[in-house]
Amino acid sequence: MSDVAIEILSDHRCHLGEGPSYDGRTDTAWWFDILERKLFEARIADRSVRVHDLPSMGSVLAPIDDARQLVATADGLLVRDIVNGRMELHTALESYNAGTRSNDGRVHPAGALWIGTMGRKAEEGVGSIYWFRDGELRRLYSDITIPNGICFSPDGRTGYFTDTHVGLLHRVPLDPDTGLPIGQPSVLYDHRGGEGGLDGAVVDADGRIWSARWGASSIDVYSPEGDRIRTIRVPATRPSCPAFVGADLDRLLVTTAQEGMSEAERLADPQSGKTLLLDVHARGIPDPRVRITAP
Repeated sequence: MSDVAIEILSDHRCHLGEGPSYDGRTDTAWWFDILERKLFEARIADRSVRVHDLPSMGSVLAPIDDARQLVATADGLLVRDIVNGRMELHTALESYNAGTRSNDGRVHPAGALWIGTMGRKAEEGVGSIYWFRDGELRRLYSDITIPNGICFSPDGRTGYFTDTHVGLLHRVPLDPDTGLPIGQPSVLYDHRGGEGGLDGAVVDADGRIWSARWGASSIDVYSPEGDRIRTIRVPATRPSCPAFVGADLDRLLVTTAQEGMSEAERLADPQSGKTLLLDVHARGIPDPRVRITAP
């Protein structure tokens, strides 16, 4: 395990920090405290941070255009006005089941959002992973407990995902023009029996997968061939998801959480829930915009 320079971007202690993304046009990072219904907005250049209240639990944000964002929430996929924060439902997501919420997700280079759902109490097997683009929603995978690790190779030809409950990091061949699977998933890395759980992930410009390991105070890096090639120590027990940020996409923002911790555990883990910036000597790829209407 290696050590890198680490900075606290936000000392707000999130209950469940998750879903970081970065808008290079405005040099703004976004992330959520899912359980407390908060959306964080941070200017990376000056480290200023704003907190927005949400009407329901949100977990993923994707830019639509210069004025709007798509936010995945427990109420469905909502369009958010960046200036005034107003949100309107665009597409329902499991509206028939009040016991589920959105979780991990990311936008494919073709403008398709992959978004996972899960039980509000992480009930086994009630979650799914969906594909969404141009108003169309398709279920890709079901019988998932905690969908995580959704990310894509730079060329859009490979998708990655995991079920934290199971501990297998999967890869699947994709149509680069649509982000839809064109084959069956296979196991890239078997973490069953390992310390902690596979959580959120992001891919860098060289195609390596950077994966937060919940419960193990670490970020792991995997090669596209499935080798764990690096492990970085972080000063919080429950890192949840990474994202590359900054003008050169060369800093790694990592959200963390306090979910499931006792008072004694929180006192023993003073950085838990804070949002971190790591110098990792790697470079990410820009977050694509999501397509909500056909071109």
